[in-house]
Amino acid sequence: MQVQKGHPKGLVVLFFAEMWERFSFYGMRALLVFYMTRHFLFSDNAAYAVYGSYTALVYATPVLGGLIADRLLGLRKAVVLGGVLMALGHFAMAIETEQVFYFALALLICGNGFFKPNISTTVGRLYEEGDPRRDSGFTIFYMGINLGAAAAPLLCGYIGETYGWKYGFGLAGVGMVFGICVFLAGQKYLDHVAEPPDAERLRVKVIPGLTREHAVYIGSALAVFVFWQLVQSGRLVGTLLSLFGIAVLAALLYYLFTKCEPVERDRMGVAMVLIAFSMVFWAFFEQAGSSINLFTDRNVERTLFGAEIPASVFQSLNALFILMFGPLFGAMWVRLARIGKEPSTPLKFGLGIVQLGLGFAVLYFGASTAGPDGIVWLGWLVLGYLLHTTGELCLSPIGLSMITKLSPVRIGAMMMGTWFLASAFAQYIAGLIAMLTGVSGEDEAVARIPKPEETVMIYGNVFGSIAVVAVVVGVLVLLVSPMLAKRMRGVH
Repeated sequence: MQVQKGHPKGLVVLFFAEMWERFSFYGMRALLVFYMTRHFLFSDNAAYAVYGSYTALVYATPVLGGLIADRLLGLRKAVVLGGVLMALGHFAMAIETEQVFYFALALLICGNGFFKPNISTTVGRLYEEGDPRRDSGFTIFYMGINLGAAAAPLLCGYIGETYGWKYGFGLAGVGMVFGICVFLAGQKYLDHVAEPPDAERLRVKVIPGLTREHAVYIGSALAVFVFWQLVQSGRLVGTLLSLFGIAVLAALLYYLFTKCEPVERDRMGVAMVLIAFSMVFWAFFEQAGSSINLFTDRNVERTLFGAEIPASVFQSLNALFILMFGPLFGAMWVRLARIGKEPSTPLKFGLGIVQLGLGFAVLYFGASTAGPDGIVWLGWLVLGYLLHTTGELCLSPIGLSMITKLSPVRIGAMMMGTWFLASAFAQYIAGLIAMLTGVSGEDEAVARIPKPEETVMIYGNVFGSIAVVAVVVGVLVLLVSPMLAKRMRGVH
């Protein structure tokens, strides 16, 4: 099971499968807000509401997808089902009518729920408990995510804005098909870690002619129609998300206090605390696809060497920086571990949130020093993305690894889903925060964009407020990190 550099061969398969899936996801994401404000002429707030509902549901569904995979379907079947649904969603986005657009988002939501938590959990299952290669393996996996995320805005974003939306979305769909093919072709390298927990149970008929496996597929199709309606109703999504979150929290707390041994209880408790702090990080970080995206379009000087660069292309900066600095961070953690100086997981979380805050402080400074025309120097945007990236490298890949290390194995996929559920809350909150920057009117049905000099400090003041909150929260995490690290009971 060993290959060069000591990692399982299956990691290569999952690396490329996830790379293509992220290519498809971020290719669509780079265009989404622009598609709504330019093609359908939504106001900023209307676009932010749909964007927030969509991204919230994208991150909420992995809880159910992880649970279904854990208990019934198995990781392999769940990943393939999710990939097929997502590919259909991307191709449907190429049909430029409003209701088909919402239906495409519903396909993407349901598909992501099956794909995302289960491919990450499969990575964790490649390693035995206590395997020191696990963090490094997840960092490599995270590089695959960002290789796809870096290429997507450069290709899908540029093609979509330059030649037509349908071509950009269609290219994203092609990427998803490649991801499914890679995953299926590499099954022999996964050593059966992704198989159903009980294959016989899948074949049991719930009614004559309908097995449990078929029932899952039919239920998934029905769920698409539910999400089709939900994505158009932001307030309802917020209410349902809150109720769902309370139910999941209650279930986890019940499990924590009634099913866990003391060591498991401490570790799982730390995981839940860090998941809560991650919500703050992602609520601010995910301004990239909404408010920062429109800020880039409207208030940042985007001309280089005499050519104007499409705003969507700049969403590749985060992923490009991860590709540049990810290996350095991975090597740094390994080197520090060898000399006994590696920061604990909670300490890394605190450092990540502080750096995110500093990135928003840079964006605020850039906005406040803009010229009378309201146009911001491109360098401030690049520096802001750089600090967001270094913060992400301290939190996100470490968070995925943390979930697999601190969670009881029997609910591993569900805990991974809970990590994404916290991100769902964060995405919904991110949409509400983005509305504070809405410059085309509160209730207007059609976008009306004021001049850059009128909008620059609307964005700038919100970014400044985010900076203050993020730094304060990050410092708080740094202060409590020694206590949390102790409760991890030997897991670093």
